[in-house]
Amino acid sequence: MKILVVGSGGREHALAWKLAQSPRVAKIYCAPGNAGTARVAENTSVPVNDHAALITFVKREKIDLAVIGPDDALAAGIVDAFQAAGLRAFGPTARAARLESSKAFAKDFMRRHGIPTAASREFSDSGEARSYCATAKYPLVVKADGLALGKGVVIAGNAAEAIEAVEQSMDAGVFGDAGKKIVIEEFLEGVECSIHALVDGAGYALFPDCRDHKQAFDGGAGPNTGGMGTISPTGSIDASLEAVIRSEILDRFVAGALADGLDFRGMLFPGLMLTAGGPKVLEFNCRWGDPETQVLVRRLESDLVPLLGACIDGTLAAQAIEWKAQSAVCVVLASGGYPGAYRKGEKISGIDQAERSESIVVFHAGTAESPDGLVTNGGRVLGVTALGESPRAARANAYAAADQIHFANQHRRNDIGAAP
Repeated sequence: MKILVVGSGGREHALAWKLAQSPRVAKIYCAPGNAGTARVAENTSVPVNDHAALITFVKREKIDLAVIGPDDALAAGIVDAFQAAGLRAFGPTARAARLESSKAFAKDFMRRHGIPTAASREFSDSGEARSYCATAKYPLVVKADGLALGKGVVIAGNAAEAIEAVEQSMDAGVFGDAGKKIVIEEFLEGVECSIHALVDGAGYALFPDCRDHKQAFDGGAGPNTGGMGTISPTGSIDASLEAVIRSEILDRFVAGALADGLDFRGMLFPGLMLTAGGPKVLEFNCRWGDPETQVLVRRLESDLVPLLGACIDGTLAAQAIEWKAQSAVCVVLASGGYPGAYRKGEKISGIDQAERSESIVVFHAGTAESPDGLVTNGGRVLGVTALGESPRAARANAYAAADQIHFANQHRRNDIGAAP
């Protein structure tokens, strides 16, 4: 069969890399892909947001399945467009994807269906939001309602910081339309954890847990990014806690989606806070995480292709999923200045040396080919992803490989996978 992976980041390279291992796959395309996806697929310049052009391409090349990576593409209804054209696409419809594209929508869903989450209020008027912040209890969290590339969240320690976050989002428009409405919620104490579950409309298959490291600098300092690295498993979830996550979050999610007629089919990726009172949902994501996908595909033993098909067809219960017992760590190498302004076009060297170890795969995110060779082309450039017999070994392998890779103004965190 032929598969199209839609997107251009590290997640898409990781998915294409895993899908290419399937004996069922004859060819993979990526739209638009990056220099890494070109190693395992044929890149095409068809834009992600041009649904008609993508559909024309899929029909012309007789592609059997499209795998949609980016959240904004899902929110824009790319799966709806493919379905209307009689084509198979992995991912939720735009209506179901509102659970990610609107935090207010997700909060309402969680409240109505008894899914534990932080107490919150929504605001569409900046004056009302500022007045609330002036008398609120701190710390609290200010979130842009819409999609903001993982950067629309501010943890405010006092009223001045909260009001500044409100003004930046709602008045200055730093997040565009995504920040015209905001959610202000209580600050939850605990340990963060990411879970992934394939959902087929009526059931789900839970993946191993991960932990992302969102802040730009060591120790959780600095601004939020799209993610600076991940570890799986985290060591924070035992069998009893997994049972609670299933019963109080995933079971209620599936039942709620059915009750609301959302027909959710795709990857559900809730960010959790493991509090003293139990796990609570920080947010719902309706697609594969990035860089969580990188560690998950390194640990996935099973063929990914039939799992994606089972999600679309509602037959997940018939699928058995096998996982490697090893740990995995992904260290993101970013351009200096990310998540703010950064330079592109810096020459990259050392990837071949890093990948000499069988434990290492370097997934490309912001890369491009130039007349001078491989160069940086984004904020997050590479995801150096390692397996190890223990978390400590996986960390050591990842950082030893990352040390082999060089480009000007490189930035990374040095505590990925360390104890939270």
